[in-house]
Amino acid sequence: MDLLLVAFLIGLNVATRLLPHVPGVLPVAASGLFAARVLRIPALALVVPLLGMTLSDMALPGDDWRIALVGFVAISIPALVGIFTRRWHGALLVAATMVTCSLLFFLLSNGAVWAFSGMYPPTWQGLTQCYIAALPFLEKTVLGDLFWTAVLFGGAWLVQHGPSVSRRAL
Repeated sequence: MDLLLVAFLIGLNVATRLLPHVPGVLPVAASGLFAARVLRIPALALVVPLLGMTLSDMALPGDDWRIALVGFVAISIPALVGIFTRRWHGALLVAATMVTCSLLFFLLSNGAVWAFSGMYPPTWQGLTQCYIAALPFLEKTVLGDLFWTAVLFGGAWLVQHGPSVSRRAL
């Protein structure tokens, strides 16, 4: 069952990256967190964002390898955090974890753009300019990560509890 879920989540990540979408609104981070919290073998959760990104990157224009490497590290954080927070439960914890991971992704990925793209001067002013220029994506990333977290965790809840809920309604 774990491998089927991993394959589904990887496929979801690839499809949503390749199909038209709102920039920053992707399930990749949420799928890593979700996988880490529900798989019987939590280490498989790291495969979900990393393989999803690797496969979809084959069809997308490439970034500087250093920016891409930081992006891969940053997108793995929700899976790692999910592994370490498995014993704690509750929607508030999951949402807070996802928001924290979204903010870390913003800081790391845009820090890499500043450091390696050559678009900004290597000064504090350049770093500030880079983060300010990226602010429109922050809101979309946080809201997108929360949306996909709700879809994945809510979908799992419905699969587990839906039949009993519908029987009670009868």
